[in-house]
Amino acid sequence: MYYIYNPDNCKFFPSCPVYVLTGFKCTGCGSRRAIHYLLNGNIVKALSENALIIIAIPYIIFSFFLEHKHILSSRLLKIRYILYGRTAILIILSIIVIFTILRNIFKTF
Repeated sequence: MYYIYNPDNCKFFPSCPVYVLTGFKCTGCGSRRAIHYLLNGNIVKALSENALIIIAIPYIIFSFFLEHKHILSSRLLKIRYILYGRTAILIILSIIVIFTILRNIFKTF
């Protein structure tokens, strides 16, 4: 669906309630447009819409891989602990907060 329809031109994609109510972009603002541009091969435009979601896609895909792999080797268990453990979650939360603040200060990403 995101490959065919551009969220900028289609009214059936809902607007971000945070942006509508406050005028501030949330962490996810632009992610639908970014995915549309990424699926259509326009990486630069995708990064300009929401760089964080584009950078996070490999991380998310790898988490699905680890979640659905039935038997994890000790090496994969260690990787999962490092990338998805408590410390990683706090780092990711910090990145999300900093990204949201910066994108509203500079209004460019």
